[in-house]
Amino acid sequence: MEELAIDNSRSPLLESTDGLDIVNRARACFEEQASALSAIAARLDGRFAQAVEMLLEVRGRVVVTGIGKSGHIGKKIAATLASTGTPSFFVHAAEAVHGDLGMITEDDAVLLLSYSGETEEVLRLLPSLRDLGVPTIAIVGNLESRLAKLSDVALDVNVRRETCPNNLAPTSSTLATLAMGDTLAVSLARIRHFRAEDFARFHPGGSLGRRLTGRVRDAMQTESLPLLSADATIEEALVTALRGRLGLALVTDECGVLLGVLGPRELESALAIDRSSLAIRLASADHPVLAPDASMEQAVKRIRLSGMAALPVVDEDRRLLGVARRDE
Repeated sequence: MEELAIDNSRSPLLESTDGLDIVNRARACFEEQASALSAIAARLDGRFAQAVEMLLEVRGRVVVTGIGKSGHIGKKIAATLASTGTPSFFVHAAEAVHGDLGMITEDDAVLLLSYSGETEEVLRLLPSLRDLGVPTIAIVGNLESRLAKLSDVALDVNVRRETCPNNLAPTSSTLATLAMGDTLAVSLARIRHFRAEDFARFHPGGSLGRRLTGRVRDAMQTESLPLLSADATIEEALVTALRGRLGLALVTDECGVLLGVLGPRELESALAIDRSSLAIRLASADHPVLAPDASMEQAVKRIRLSGMAALPVVDEDRRLLGVARRDE
C-alpha cells in the first residue's frame, strides 16, 4: 500500500494525531463495514427469495417508507428500484399517517424500513396496509421486533455494531439497509432481463443515456477537420495531423469523398520517408469508419477496438461528414 505524505501543520485538531493513523483508522472503518455486509450476505435465506417473488407479482408500484436515517436511505432505494425497471416511490412514514396513505393502492407493495423494527410511525401504517391487502416487506435489524413479526416478509440487516466510535450514529446499519434495498432492485432487474438500453431510457440526461440513445451525428466534430487533398504531401499530412490533435489526417477528393486515412501507424511511417512524397500513398483506404446513425455506445466500442483517438464519420457514399472522438 502506498504510504501517504500528510501535512498536519495547518490543522490544530491534528497536532497530536499522526496523519497515517487517521488513514489506518479510515481503512479499518471500511473493513468493518465490509465485514458487516459479508455477514448479512451469509445469512440470506429463503425469505429474500420470497420478497423478490412478492415484488415481481406487484401490478402497481413498490412504495418505500421510513423515517429519520431510514427515510433518507428509503429515498435512495426507491430511486434505484425506479431506475432499474421497478416502478417505485418514497412516502415519509409520518406524512403517510396524515393523508399520504392515499397514494398507496391495493395493486402496490410496501417496503418498510426500520432498523429497530419498533419505529412507531412505521408501525402505525400496518393496520391500514392490512385493510388494503397490500403485501408488506420489512427491512429490520431485529427479526424479533413487532415490525418483523407483523410484516409478510422480514429481511435481516442486523450488524454487530455501528462504525461510529460511540456505537450510536447509524452507519453500518444504514449501509446494510441500503445494500439490502439495492440487492432487491438488482435481483428484480436481472429476472426481468433489464438491459443497459432500458436503463438509458430512464436516464436520458446522464452520460450512459447519451451513449446509448445518442447518435454519432449528434456529437461528431464537423469543424476544423484534419483534411488533405489527393495531391497533398507527407509534409502537409504531418502538419495537418499535428494541428488537428486527433492523431489522424483525412484524404478526400474534390467531392468530399474519403479516399484514405493516415492514422498513428501511417504517420509514424511517414517520418521515415521523403516528405515531398504524396500522402495518399501511405493512406489506408480500408480504415474503420462510422455511420452517422450509429449509437454513441457503438462508436465508443469501435474507436476503442481501432486503437485510435477518433474515427471518421461517412455517409453511404463515403462522403466525409465529420469525426467522432473517443472522449465525446
